[in-house]
Amino acid sequence: MTIAGRQLIEKFNRKHANSKSSLSAWLEEAEESEWKSPQDIKDRYRSADFLSGDRVIIDIGGNNYRLRVLVRYRNGVLLIQKIGTHAESSKWKLT
Repeated sequence: MTIAGRQLIEKFNRKHANSKSSLSAWLEEAEESEWKSPQDIKDRYRSADFLSGDRVIIDIGGNNYRLRVLVRYRNGVLLIQKIGTHAESSKWKLT
């Protein structure tokens, strides 16, 4: 997958230094993936939550962090929209 929005992860890592290894591992894995459907994501991330508009919330680092991404399956592009701690993400609007 081609990943856009990396600057959000870099900014988050500066604020939450403990997140760096988990998020770096996720980035590497996502780049090497070829997600063609939501099932491809669900097969790897069983706790992934799927929202309307091809948006997905993925738990990272033992559910300490969450990413909301927009996936364009046809184009192989993933856009990082939001990142937060578990507590921060509970305040996100999901619509």
